[in-house]
Amino acid sequence: MVNRKPPGIYVLPSLSRERRNVAYRAWILILTFLVYTCYHMSKKPVSVVKNVLYRNCSVPIKDGYELEIAPDNTSTTFCDWAPFDQPNHKQLLGSLDLAFLFSYAFGMFFSGHIAERLNLRYFLSGGMMLVGIFTAAFGMGYFFNIHSIYFYVGIQVVSGLVQSSGWPSVVACVGNWYGKGKRGLIMGIWNSHTSVGNILGSLIAGAFVTTSWGWSFAVPGLITFGIGVMVFLFLVPDPEDVGCDMPDQHGTHVVAEHGTNKTLNIDPAEPFQLYDLNNLQSYSSIDASTQALIKHKQEKPITIWGAFFIPGVAEFSLCLFCAKLVSYTFLFWLPNYIEHTAHYDAEKSADVSTLFDVGGIVGGIAAGLISDNFGGRATTCAVMLILAAPVMYIYNLYGSLSLAHSIGLSFACGTLVNGPYALITTAVSADLGTHKVLEGNTKALATVTAVIDGTGSIGAAIGPLLAGLIPVWNDVFIMLIISDILALLCLVRLVYKELRLDRLLGCTGD
Repeated sequence: MVNRKPPGIYVLPSLSRERRNVAYRAWILILTFLVYTCYHMSKKPVSVVKNVLYRNCSVPIKDGYELEIAPDNTSTTFCDWAPFDQPNHKQLLGSLDLAFLFSYAFGMFFSGHIAERLNLRYFLSGGMMLVGIFTAAFGMGYFFNIHSIYFYVGIQVVSGLVQSSGWPSVVACVGNWYGKGKRGLIMGIWNSHTSVGNILGSLIAGAFVTTSWGWSFAVPGLITFGIGVMVFLFLVPDPEDVGCDMPDQHGTHVVAEHGTNKTLNIDPAEPFQLYDLNNLQSYSSIDASTQALIKHKQEKPITIWGAFFIPGVAEFSLCLFCAKLVSYTFLFWLPNYIEHTAHYDAEKSADVSTLFDVGGIVGGIAAGLISDNFGGRATTCAVMLILAAPVMYIYNLYGSLSLAHSIGLSFACGTLVNGPYALITTAVSADLGTHKVLEGNTKALATVTAVIDGTGSIGAAIGPLLAGLIPVWNDVFIMLIISDILALLCLVRLVYKELRLDRLLGCTGD
């Protein structure tokens, strides 16, 4: 039988199987890194532009920046952008976050379910292009002088829905190509795309925010659309599509080698004929890798409800609810907090806030490396959550004293706040999506990822909303510390199990 690839996917013809596996796995890691960098880059401009949609026009800004003089010498809102020039401006700005994040959370529960049933290349590329279009559309409000709150809220609702296409898809792609092995470290490094995207979004938006804030959205939108086209042309979501080996998902060192298909005349590009694994005469006598390939082709996606009953999913979902509440409050309000407490201009506030994301890169990699070497995902998260609470308290007290304090404490907060968040949304989700109770069903990965991150995204919506409603920044930080403690409590049972298992293994000498 002649092997045929799915339409639109290019197969490297001249490489050996081993080199082809390495080449494609490296390419998938790079491409999905670029993809989710763009997703986060397109989220960030709102938090930067908030500082010019409303600002107290009578307050001078540090470092020699001067504001325009009001025509009547009394107005404090003449430089603001209607409708955000009202006394309830903080609630209006918070409604933008609320609209985006609740629609994102709503979409997340369904996007994983859909992604398991559609071609990931089409689903992800289409979602990216729509993200680019609607990110740029928000900036059109500046160019077309639009002052309707319904326009901006409406754009945010649609943007949240299309943004939910990204995370389950990229985690499923990476999970399809990489086995359990050093998943924590690999995904910790890979997950730095979140912070890299936030940094790029802050820097790009900050470059235009004080002159022409519409470009703060248009430029990230155009970049995202372009990468979406690249995904359509070059993404390979499954090793089978190009004749590569399926990864070892359970540490058993058994992989399905594409070359063994010939035993049963299986062509990965053809519609698959169902095999009765119990009655297939040759099944028990063929090699394990071919058995794994047959089982992979007959797998069915699980339901959203079924994903909740996988051991550990509920605990990590609730933990992520609280952890993302903290992380996304920083994501959407940190530039605004820095501007109001340290009195920097909008561009400098955006630049300083990127140190939180630099810390997030370090925290994500450290969490993955530690959990790989010591084997405790929940314990690693718990330790970082314990340390995060006092660091946030210190940041609120001393973060505005000087530029050095802002930089150092932003970095420390980012490391400890984003470490657990990064570990749960990557390695933990991939581990649970290939849990042994699924009996090797790899088509559960996107749904499990969507359930965990969807639950977390509800917290991500509530945090920025409460930050917009709470008038005093000290009270906002109290809320964040309480949420951090609740995240820790959600993991107590899992931490106990991990520590007890380590103790038992130590006693048996294993």
